[in-house]
Amino acid sequence: MLGKDLLGLRDLSGETIMEILTAAREMKKKIDDPGLRDNTLNKSSIIAMFYENSTRTKTSFMLAGAYLGGIVQDLGVATSSVNKGESLIDTGLNLDKMGVKFMIMRHQMTGASAVLARNVKACVINAGDGTNEHPTQALLDMYTIYDYLGGFKGLKVVILGDISHSRVARSNAFGLVKLGAEVTLAGPSTLISGSMKSLGVKVTSDIKGAIADADVVMGLRVQFERQKNMPFPNTREYSTLYGINSGLLQYAKKDALVMHPGPVNRGVEFSTDVVDGKNSVINIQVKNGVAVRMAILKLLYEANPDLN
Repeated sequence: MLGKDLLGLRDLSGETIMEILTAAREMKKKIDDPGLRDNTLNKSSIIAMFYENSTRTKTSFMLAGAYLGGIVQDLGVATSSVNKGESLIDTGLNLDKMGVKFMIMRHQMTGASAVLARNVKACVINAGDGTNEHPTQALLDMYTIYDYLGGFKGLKVVILGDISHSRVARSNAFGLVKLGAEVTLAGPSTLISGSMKSLGVKVTSDIKGAIADADVVMGLRVQFERQKNMPFPNTREYSTLYGINSGLLQYAKKDALVMHPGPVNRGVEFSTDVVDGKNSVINIQVKNGVAVRMAILKLLYEANPDLN
């Protein structure tokens, strides 16, 4: 059962994760059929607070809220009082007073969503905080796996790329391990730490070995914006040594899912033929993101009647 906020998957039980995935299956029907959309959220006010750039996450949350009868607004951080020096907490308190029920926040600082949640009455949803977690992305990734493969027990899931800076990798590791998957994190030694084994996953720089017999191959973007020094000579070398092409993909299972949280740098982490290939569910992940975020909004609304 969800509480007031959704800040990460570290402390979420496997049962709660499955509750979200099950609810998302019902929500997905509302995407294709506008006649099924309703007023579940009873015109609750929803604010998107994105201190970092976003296309998929912000847009899917705003659509999810609208499809469930919420009143959705974008804070527009670039043109808000944040640029006049207003603190995160003061921004949140002001939005609270305006009657906002859901604050969906992405922030460059690890722990920012937890700070906001402790200081406001509204439900706070973490849409990515620093290099910590991105729970809703991991949940939509897990929903996609669940939809295609029917479960998680014993599945071999390989997450490849910039592991060190990836909040997506962390959230997926927390969630997938709880659901019984075997998770391997793979990438250049400069972008991965052996300490990640503490999450209950395997860690390797052997890309071919990691992919062997994988049920799911998930790529990650190299996050140059979070790095002080270039972790490898150039993107061409990265693509040659660590990028996934159709030749390498043959080492995975024949029907392995190819996934990526986006945006994809074609020719770097994945070759174009892999991105557009028959195993790719990258665009389906985007659609599933709307369904999962609808499920989260619905479950939080139901779990917090005092906010309704």
